[in-house]
Parts: sequence; structure tokens; C-alpha cells
Amino acid sequence: MAAPFAEQLLIWYLQKRADLPWRRDPSPYQVWLSEIMLQQTRVKAVIPYYERFIGAFPTIEALAAAPLHDVLKLWEGLGYYSRARNLHRAAHIIVSEHGGQLPSDVQALRELPGIGPYSAGAIASIAFGRPVPVLDGNVIRVFARLLDLDEDISQSATREKLWRVADDWLPAGDAGVYNQALMELGQRVCRPQNPRCELCPIRSHCRAWSAGTQSQRPRRAKRPPTPHYDVTAGLIRDDQERLLIAQRPLDGLLGGLWEFPGGKVEAGETLADCLQRELREEMAIAVEVVGLFAVVDHAFTHFKITLHAFDCRYRGALPPHDEPQALGVRAWAWVVDAQLADYSFGKADRLVIDELARRRAMLL
Repeated sequence: MAAPFAEQLLIWYLQKRADLPWRRDPSPYQVWLSEIMLQQTRVKAVIPYYERFIGAFPTIEALAAAPLHDVLKLWEGLGYYSRARNLHRAAHIIVSEHGGQLPSDVQALRELPGIGPYSAGAIASIAFGRPVPVLDGNVIRVFARLLDLDEDISQSATREKLWRVADDWLPAGDAGVYNQALMELGQRVCRPQNPRCELCPIRSHCRAWSAGTQSQRPRRAKRPPTPHYDVTAGLIRDDQERLLIAQRPLDGLLGGLWEFPGGKVEAGETLADCLQRELREEMAIAVEVVGLFAVVDHAFTHFKITLHAFDCRYRGALPPHDEPQALGVRAWAWVVDAQLADYSFGKADRLVIDELARRRAMLL
């Protein structure tokens, strides 16, 4: 049975929808790219990245042909870098196995890296008109309020229930537009905090609004405290005043990005001891830790760090080596400060680079 509010929602959407670049004469590639970029990221933040990305890689073939380094550089600052790596891998698969055409079938889409149930449904319905539902955070919130659902949405049984609701409420023939309308309603009106119920086109169908419980929906279990870690990094200079940078392994946090080498402090270690140990283990080098350069706080999705960046002097590779080794890193390079802009770094390291530039400018 189609949602009883579908017609009202569609009228609102067609009148009020935002003018977004991926909605202007969209191709399946543009729909796919936008949906991946929008995962856990605000629309306002995505727009400039999307426009630069589509300008550099206007087709799936262009994306597949690009070096991963270039893809990560254009993604720099958007976060959740596994999305960029998966896009790149998926583009290779689409070119080699699907003739350069994004598949329209939900199951075929789900076999591509980085495409889960929600993304597959969004791409299939928006790009190809397939009659399939979506269930992202915005839609979950809308449904939880419409139903006045007093169940923990983090539980798999609740998610399965909401997927069934999404499927039951899907109107015939308008899946792509309806799905976009639901997502936009959640993003612009049915917001996590302070929902704008007075502007909601389907308020009369909302049980939570009728009961006055909209601020209590959706319900989720209280999250445990966010862990915090101290992390060290070395601004390691050689006799030519070049900096040593390292590329992180492709799998894992910030995979494929470059960094000032270092690592997490272990129990009982001083910051300097941690840095020297990490450099021995990951690159087989010795350094002199000269002094603290900068301290940067940064939050990831599930934990927070304080990055302690130290000025260091390079004292050489550990025997029997005569240069740094890629033991716990993917690659390494000696660069002058001006070359740092050519490499893709995570947010915390980019803040250190900003501080380097600021101090350099003060000396001019």
C-alpha cells in the first residue's frame, strides 16, 4: 500500500526542492557520485567537492583512468576517505566488467565497492527509476516520527521493520522522486534537533507530532563515551631541510593519505619515546626529537585524538639499511615544504601544514 502522505509529499518536493548540481540533467554516474559524497556529510559541504570532482573526472572512464593519488587529493578535506578509494575501485570494475555503464540492478550495484543497501536503492530508483525503497538516517528519522516509534533504531530488528515500512509505503511509478522527497524532508524540515513541524507538508500524518513526542524520536541507546588517544608525529628534516612524509597503507583509517610519520602512544610511554619507537617499527629510522612544534585536536567518527607534532632531525636508517623502509607504511618521500601541497593529507596533518606555512610567513 502506497504511503497515505505520498501525494502531499511529492507536491511539496516539486515546489520546494533545492537546486543542487547533481539534479541538473543527472546521469547515473552523477547520481552515484553524489550519493556516495553525501554519506555522513552535509549537502553544503559536498557541493564544492562534487563540482571540482565532476570537473576533473566527468565520466566513469575518466575516474577509472586517474591515479588514486589524484582522486584522494580532490577528496582531501571531505573525510571518510574509504569512499574515495571505493569509488576508484568501483570505476575500474564498471569499466572492465560493465562496459563503462553503471549497472541498474540493485544486486549488481551492491556488488560494487562502497555501495550498501541504502546507496543501491537510491541509485537504482533515482538514476534508473527502479521501484526500490531507501532508508538512510533522514528517512529513518521521518519514519520514526510518523509512526511515533518507541524502539531503539540502532537495533537490527528495528531497522528491518523500517525497511519493510519503506517498501510497503513506496508509491508506484514515482520511487526516485519519492525517495528524494523523503530524504530532503528529513534534511530540511524533520531535522534531528528542533524539527520544523510548522513547515511539514505531511504533519497531519505524523503520530509523534500529534502526541508531542517528536523531540524524543527516533530513540536510540545512549552511546558510550568517545575514546581519546594521544598520537605523535615527526616533522623530520634532513641536512637539506627536506621533510620526510609517509603514505598510510591503503586499507584502514585514512588509507592512501600521506602523513607526518608517528603513531599512538602506548601505556607508560612518553611522547618522545612513542615517536622514536613508531619510527623504528614503521620506517627503521632514528631521529633526534628536538622539541614540540604544535598540538592539534581532531575528532573522527568513533574516537578523538590529540596529535603532538615534534620537530626532529634525521639521524639515519637503522642497520643494515641505508634509507628509510616501508615497513608499516605504504611509501615514503623526502619533500621541500612547498611540495606538501601536492600530496593528500588528513585533517590533523593539514592543520600542522597550515601552522608550518603561518610560521614561514612570519619570517618573510
